[in-house]
Amino acid sequence: LLRKKKTLNNVWSQQTNIVTLEKVLGITTLGNSGLACDPRSGLVAYPAGCAVVLLNPKKNKQSHIINTSRKTITALSFSPDGKYLVTGECGHLPAVRLWDLSERCQVTELQKHKFGISCVAFSPNNKFIVSVGNQYDMMVNVWAWKKDVVVAANKVSSKVTGVSFSEDSSYFVTAGNRHIRFWYLDNCKDNKASTPVPLLGRSGLLGELRNNFFSDVACGRGSKSDSTYCITSSGLLCEFNNKRMLEKWVDLQTGVAHSLSLSEDLIFCGCADGTVRTFKSADLHFVCTLPKPHPLGSNVTGITEASHLCNTKANGCYPDCIAVQYDPVSRWLSCVYNDHSLYVWDIREVQRVKKVTSALFHAACVWDLEMFPDVSGESVAGLSSGVFLTCSADNTIRMWCVEHPTQHHVYSQNHLSNAAEIRTGIRTVCLRPDGKHLASGDRNGVLRVHDLSSMKEILKVEAHDAEILCLDYSKPETGLRLLATASRDRLIHILNADDDYSLVQTLDEHSSSITAVRFAGEPLEMLCGADKGIYFRTAHKTNRGTEFRRSHHTVRKTTLYDMAVDATGKYAAVGCQDRCIRIFNISTGKQKKVFKGSLSDDGSLLRVQIDPSGQYVATSCSSKNISIFDFYSGECVATMFGHSGTRTNTSSQSASTVLAQNHSRGGFRTEEDPGLNIRMRTHTHTHVTCTSQHHIYYKSQIFSNKTHKPESTPVSSKLGFCRVTFGLKNALMSIFTHAFQAETVEEAGC
Repeated sequence: LLRKKKTLNNVWSQQTNIVTLEKVLGITTLGNSGLACDPRSGLVAYPAGCAVVLLNPKKNKQSHIINTSRKTITALSFSPDGKYLVTGECGHLPAVRLWDLSERCQVTELQKHKFGISCVAFSPNNKFIVSVGNQYDMMVNVWAWKKDVVVAANKVSSKVTGVSFSEDSSYFVTAGNRHIRFWYLDNCKDNKASTPVPLLGRSGLLGELRNNFFSDVACGRGSKSDSTYCITSSGLLCEFNNKRMLEKWVDLQTGVAHSLSLSEDLIFCGCADGTVRTFKSADLHFVCTLPKPHPLGSNVTGITEASHLCNTKANGCYPDCIAVQYDPVSRWLSCVYNDHSLYVWDIREVQRVKKVTSALFHAACVWDLEMFPDVSGESVAGLSSGVFLTCSADNTIRMWCVEHPTQHHVYSQNHLSNAAEIRTGIRTVCLRPDGKHLASGDRNGVLRVHDLSSMKEILKVEAHDAEILCLDYSKPETGLRLLATASRDRLIHILNADDDYSLVQTLDEHSSSITAVRFAGEPLEMLCGADKGIYFRTAHKTNRGTEFRRSHHTVRKTTLYDMAVDATGKYAAVGCQDRCIRIFNISTGKQKKVFKGSLSDDGSLLRVQIDPSGQYVATSCSSKNISIFDFYSGECVATMFGHSGTRTNTSSQSASTVLAQNHSRGGFRTEEDPGLNIRMRTHTHTHVTCTSQHHIYYKSQIFSNKTHKPESTPVSSKLGFCRVTFGLKNALMSIFTHAFQAETVEEAGC
């Protein structure tokens, strides 16, 4: 989600005064190295694609840092004084970047790794930053960041998953596969040469635990500053003394242990099945188990009291806790679970733990995004034009209310009883123009329709032999209420929504996957993109009912990926593989105009959306950019980035908001600069105030096709929306806002 700002710190693009990031819906933390807590302010930092979200749990507000290299952020850590944040990233030639938190800008960077960074940490004396490469990089670098020089370096022979500094900054410890190693900095402090000295390391004496995988490590604090604690993936909490010897260990009584965090007197261990165990650091005696989060596949909207959340079910299935970080100021514990949810617990009284805040996101790639239509009269099920829907590979459809800054409800219901369908993901969604029905298509070719007033499934049919790629309802002004479904099996089915979705016609003329299908105009016309061509069909009344006949067929030399129809129903904008937007006259089938739909020199346009006034067109490119163009002149008025995966969908809410979703399990919202809005208003007679999206605060309702158990291994006016993508392994979303006006293509000289 993105909001207008007068400051230019959070810019995504060359148009630095146009768009800034407002909200992020999603999290890409894979372990404890991807979660950090500011010891001074209590801010919680976590990665979301190539952005860092800085969450204030007290106010439930976000601020952001955007990685301009567009590489996925994998690790982060606050400086002891809370003024700086260090990040590590993945990809070829990744950099360790240092950010000034007050200015939200990069201070400096270090490029000494080749393949990826798994851990970063500040020394408690604030003099050094240590970075550890992944299993392909295998480098450990100690950086005197104020001098911008690497003072020591060495190699590791194992995969490293955690790093922690001692309280006196004299050494740090790394943990990984059969690996506990103590690295000493005595020779680093005296190094005045321009080249790094070899980093001195000594292995921990593991004894009979030498064959374990050590998931995380933390050096002791206060009276236990000479001790080092670590956990194994098999579920053991271990303590090493100041001679690097394994002194004692306890069984966590869990299948898998993932993460570790310390206070001066307590140890918190994040484990499988939503379990967080608490122990005394003095003697490793068990203290308590923290409340579990929501059960997977549960109806969270049914929870009306906080106490109900803590009542665990005997047969419930809970997400693993993969990251924990302790806030010494507020005495809160932040936990990230592997269904991509975030909880902040108040642990001032460990026997009476309270929930401070939480955020629930999609647990897998987000495929599609749809805005709730602007419906006159009584709203359906309390929904309004400030609501949007997302569908995901985690088999859920979520409804998000972006108008309210606080979380309300999440609804989840299991609609699949067939175990063979467990791996199905929901590929696309579409709302009927009156907002009463929601159609969805999954990757097995099953079409479902839900009645939004009762949240009941009213239709389930195996419509196609392959995944359903697109759905579209006809407009109410046409006098017909039809639903078109198109699939990778090269078929288009047209259903009558007024007759229990009975089949009207099947079109089988295509020779490849159908990438887009749209209804447009009056008389009713249908456009289908496939085979590098567009089929224009017109509806005709016959004795057998409505029949679509081909009126035009246009072929181009490039693949056509997506299509959008303007508000007049006269023109269609098509996003193409060659990154061009082609404008077609629907009545004649002729191309009227073509212009570039992306500023980058690589990638393809995957999604295109026209705002309700027809003044602007938004595009999503596989190069991870979202751009907004003037529909008439082809001029780029805004461009932005932030996703680390391909955008699958974008949507423009009227006046000045754009939502974007991505294969990275999350989303963004953006809003433009006031100057852009002024220019838009001069062209418009329909404007709308857009709402925010993330903390897409769960007035979110979920239709669930299964209980999704993620892997435990690491890892009021008219509204429209430009569809953008979420990453295949993650999910992120964005929103932008404009004030638009209704002008036609004829007025622009098309």
